[in-house]
Amino acid sequence: MILHLVKGIIFVFLIGLGVVGNILVLVNYMSVFRSTMKSIHLILIHLAFTNMITLFSKVMPRTITSFGLRHLIGDTACKIIVYLGRVARGLSICTTSLLTVVQAITISPRASRWRRLQPRSAWHLLPLLLFLWILNSLISMNLTFYSKNISSMNTSQFTSGYNYCYLQPQTLIIRWIFVLLMVLRDAVFQGVMGWASGYLVFLLHKHHQQVLHLQTSKLLHRTPPEVKAAKSVLLLMLCFLFFYWTDCFMTLYVTFTLETHFLEVIVLELVDLGYAVLSPFVLIHRDGHLAECCRAQ
Repeated sequence: MILHLVKGIIFVFLIGLGVVGNILVLVNYMSVFRSTMKSIHLILIHLAFTNMITLFSKVMPRTITSFGLRHLIGDTACKIIVYLGRVARGLSICTTSLLTVVQAITISPRASRWRRLQPRSAWHLLPLLLFLWILNSLISMNLTFYSKNISSMNTSQFTSGYNYCYLQPQTLIIRWIFVLLMVLRDAVFQGVMGWASGYLVFLLHKHHQQVLHLQTSKLLHRTPPEVKAAKSVLLLMLCFLFFYWTDCFMTLYVTFTLETHFLEVIVLELVDLGYAVLSPFVLIHRDGHLAECCRAQ
């Protein structure tokens, strides 16, 4: 009982931290978006909104169950929560990839052919964001049919667990179809994100080398904004990859372990929401350095 109480307190703290960070991103960039209408700000708003869905669809129900109020979650609520959590996870991957690509295009040289792909206004990204919602909604559609509240299960194997929902067995064909779709989506968007981050770091490093010839010896002792922006790009990339792959390995470990311990489940759930909590602070730090870099050009 004490462990469940500690788990609930930890989740409440993380909810507060994540909500504050994402609200800061929403308020900051919604005010800026009204005057500038830049595509990057729209993507940041969308990512913060996605993080909010992740927090409330995954953390809130687990916090409720941690305090022993599992009976408040029925079958319908379970289906909605699991579905929104899976959709938000996919949108997080897609939006982070889109953000990296747009920022790489934004600071690319004007003569570059990639600069032609820069959105003329933020509204041109709305069809793409709508496509991402439709894509991830369809990929996660199977959860609405096979998710069930474990309190309605008669088997003690599920009622004694730490989760609040149970995914009923699916046919082999349906299972592999949706698994392949998720793997393909993750591989494509992570590949695009890796290429864009590498290209962005290359541009920042190239620009830094050019600026060094114009700087005086006094300014050489200061860290150029290009270096800070490059570090922020790598930080966001590593932050996403760390939580993504840690979540994958921990999920496989818990799935194939015959005896699952309470601590292992807590670690898995903390990793599952880690990116939604930390990413807004990384994004604020990253966008500030990139803006400083662009003003220095």
